[in-house]
Amino acid sequence: MKTRGGVGILGAGSYVPEKVLTNEELEKLFSLSAESIFDFTGIRLRHIAAEGEATSDLAVQAALKALEAAGTSPAEIELVIVATSSPDNIASPCAALVQSGIKASKAAAFDLCAACSGFVYGLVMGCQVIRSGLYKKALVIGAETVSRITNMTDRDTAILFGDGAGAVVLGELPEGYGLLGSDLGADGSKHHVLNVPAGGSRMPASEETVRNHLHTIQMDGFSVFKFAMRAMGDSAMRALTAAGLTPGQLDLLVPHQANLRIIEAAAGRLDLPMEKVVVNIERHGNTSSASIPIALNEAVAEGRIRRDDIIILTGFGAGLTWASCAVRWF
Repeated sequence: MKTRGGVGILGAGSYVPEKVLTNEELEKLFSLSAESIFDFTGIRLRHIAAEGEATSDLAVQAALKALEAAGTSPAEIELVIVATSSPDNIASPCAALVQSGIKASKAAAFDLCAACSGFVYGLVMGCQVIRSGLYKKALVIGAETVSRITNMTDRDTAILFGDGAGAVVLGELPEGYGLLGSDLGADGSKHHVLNVPAGGSRMPASEETVRNHLHTIQMDGFSVFKFAMRAMGDSAMRALTAAGLTPGQLDLLVPHQANLRIIEAAAGRLDLPMEKVVVNIERHGNTSSASIPIALNEAVAEGRIRRDDIIILTGFGAGLTWASCAVRWF
């Protein structure tokens, strides 16, 4: 039976590894100063998974914190969705490992790959599943160990990416709260400007692919930047329209943390002052699908999100993909 009320976030949590990689350390590898890296990206440091620490390990830690915040036991979770581009392995879903790790034995589990847009895709899918009446509570996680697929000899990508995980528990809310509108999209014709070419069925692993670093992120920086400068802002506007809202009603923007200038462009598209934008890229770098839920959880912890606030979550990523959703916080 379909739920008649709202559906949205009951609690959030996040986790980042202890190890950090600073601009000063990268300065020793490349002909870039620490300050020039910050000026170009807005990043000062990124967290890096420890040896033996996998994506599912980060996801489990974020999930446990979200469950605690939501006052929800693992036994109540009926669905686990993990958005990731860096799963533990290819054959089994990371979500199943998380399901086992948190002991949510009754939950169905699957991975969702939409790159940096993946968490918002997962949140929208999770809300719709609950709205349909199939399940009552779901766990949606964005988790990445991007450092494992980054070529540390390529300064264009090595300076950008970090590891981490963020999670939310979804469930029923009073009418008018939770997910209000969304916008999801993709343009597969531009997949080549940001991808990891090898390791799949198109280009299986070989001595040559490993030697040529084809199992790591390849990026046409200018094309990605050009796309991103409009993608998040335009998508956020469409999500607001779908919710019957205007930018003037927006209390907080939680964008994908890819580059400070891209975030500023999204805020400008919505005519939003930066005081109403969550920015934590300086301390985390680009954590791909984990960046939005990490930023969301930090905003909650800092008291920047209150009941009845209208929030936009928005991101873009490889694929190329984009995703936004409008939420009324409960």
